[in-house]
Amino acid sequence: MKKIEAIIKPFKLDDVKDALHDAGVSGLTVSEVKGFGRQKGHTELYRGAEYVVDFIPKVKIEVVVEDDQAERVVEAIEAAARTGRIGDGKIFVIPVEMAVRIRTGDRGDDAI
Repeated sequence: MKKIEAIIKPFKLDDVKDALHDAGVSGLTVSEVKGFGRQKGHTELYRGAEYVVDFIPKVKIEVVVEDDQAERVVEAIEAAARTGRIGDGKIFVIPVEMAVRIRTGDRGDDAI
């Protein structure tokens, strides 16, 4: 199993969700997060005063899939989240040792 974490721009969430559904993903977790990469934040003007916004609002999507689905899911996220501009985000693929469905006690692939 693989856990795929994607940090994307918030307005791309619906596109990514639809792409994941089309790729056969049955469940996902979404969190609102803040951070920065190469962008290093930006400056904004508020009531005539300029201030630095260090952390950019982003959305973090987490899905756990079987090994043979991982590449297809990464490609779906990548295509749906890409705008071609700086700050499009990152995708991380992490091995998952075990998954357990609490309600039934199912383990491994049966739990996802």
